[in-house]
Amino acid sequence: MTLEVFFHAHPETAIAFSGGVDSAYLLYAAARYARRHRAYYVQSSFQPGFEREDARRLADALSAELTVLELDVLAVGGVAGNPANRCYLCKTAIMSAIWARARADGFSVLLDGTNASDDDGDRPGMRALRELGVLSPLRLCGLRKDEIRRRSREAGLFTWDKPAYACLATRIPTGEPITAEKLHAVEQAEAFLASLGFTDFRVRTQAGHARIQLRQAQLPLLLEHRAEVAATLRRWYRTVSLDLEVRG
Repeated sequence: MTLEVFFHAHPETAIAFSGGVDSAYLLYAAARYARRHRAYYVQSSFQPGFEREDARRLADALSAELTVLELDVLAVGGVAGNPANRCYLCKTAIMSAIWARARADGFSVLLDGTNASDDDGDRPGMRALRELGVLSPLRLCGLRKDEIRRRSREAGLFTWDKPAYACLATRIPTGEPITAEKLHAVEQAEAFLASLGFTDFRVRTQAGHARIQLRQAQLPLLLEHRAEVAATLRRWYRTVSLDLEVRG
């Protein structure tokens, strides 16, 4: 099945839109093939500000309607305690909020950007999608991440080479309570590193300590800015260290 065939069968769709590679291409396809569609972005303390701006930028480029919903995710039962099933609880809350607004807007089909490269074991929130009846056209059409990036580049989408970005809550180890202050610290620390030219990296945190994870190719950049990075991140963390198990 192709996306054109999918949207012919589902001509009016709501799209759970994150501004990432996959949902961006899904929105592009909907703009081409669907009779009516609308993107829904959920803003919470788990998402950094740049994700919202990317979502707005892409929606504007595609002349797509975008609805931004606010969600106090830390008030969702169980989430702040950061249990092993946090992603399931969070995904259920997010998709339920989108569903409620989408139905009020007259939609009976909700889509998300899960692709054929995503296994159930890799995506703890997948069960929530099944339970809520959310469809994943990219996965149904057998489109994997590399193919989506290639098609996105050909379509001129600026998201085609955007690094994967997991939510801010993933920086905090399971079992350690999540607070707004911890999430803000991670967002500020990662924004600072991004301003220095770092890409595809993480600032992991545990009990007030920061651990930087980045790709091997960016080690020279870290050494160049070592003192500046340490001094700045000490605004939010007691210690700052480098994870030596860097990725290739």
